[in-house]
Amino acid sequence: MSDGLFEVRVKRISYEADAINSYELISPTGRNLDPFTAGGHIDVHLSNGMVRSYSLVNDQRERHRYVIAINKDTAGRGGSRFLHDNLKAGDIVRVSRPRNNFALCEQAEHSVLIAGGIGVTPLLSMARRLDALGRSCELVYAARAPRAAAFLDEIEVLAAKGRLRVCLDFDDQRSGRLFDLAAVIDRAPARAHLYCCGPQPMLEAFEAAAASRPADHVHVEYFQATEAPATAGGFEVRLARSGRTIPVEAGKTILEALLDAGIGANHACSEGVCGTCETRVLEGIPDHRDQFLSKDEQASNKTMMICCSGARSGTLVLDL
Repeated sequence: MSDGLFEVRVKRISYEADAINSYELISPTGRNLDPFTAGGHIDVHLSNGMVRSYSLVNDQRERHRYVIAINKDTAGRGGSRFLHDNLKAGDIVRVSRPRNNFALCEQAEHSVLIAGGIGVTPLLSMARRLDALGRSCELVYAARAPRAAAFLDEIEVLAAKGRLRVCLDFDDQRSGRLFDLAAVIDRAPARAHLYCCGPQPMLEAFEAAAASRPADHVHVEYFQATEAPATAGGFEVRLARSGRTIPVEAGKTILEALLDAGIGANHACSEGVCGTCETRVLEGIPDHRDQFLSKDEQASNKTMMICCSGARSGTLVLDL
């Protein structure tokens, strides 16, 4: 398709844990799907206009299918509820080509994968890849209870091969003791690569505990924003390619101002997490609010996430 999206068919929906279903997606024509790498994701474009990003769970060697898993979050923005309540086997949905903001270092001597709840999804794909490569790997999987932990059967199969060491940690089996994330990181070999995906408090604790490790050995994937979007407005955005100037009023993000002006811009999560809306900055100083760019990348001001970030200068010139 001209917009970079393509159609897939829902072949199978499977129960994986309390409020978590997996969705197997295949080509309606039987062709191979675009390749992906462990830790990657696709954007699912819902029929109600929402766009949501979901990690790919399956083995990256599989070209005939994508598998995603969705937790029905009653406190979320509605995308997971819509999918759980409306998507059926046989339905056609539009998805983006796979992207990867949470890439696996395949050459690491040892990898420690730390998952919290539905955060296991990209890490399971990583575990499959490391197993295929014969690499040393540990998966630490924390959840409220066994019934809330998805893919335990598949993890057990991987662990039985002997290369993946698994540590399961359930809230209802700790007798009030807190999950000791710092101890997990402390015992990891000095040259290990560390990965974490889970709820916000876990990610913050992970980054604090791993602060002394080399930055390129510490990998985090956020599912939601940690800062409110910049909506103070009061600046303008000049679009270098089209020559248009768009005022950004108070109460709106840059993305909202562009869409209201009839300007198409790639976007998905609208929280600065997925990286879909990353845009090159030609002039001006952004007010970065995203969880996608590194601190160094933000400081360089070369790109920004227009869905959530604003401006510290009166004008931004963007490569749009």
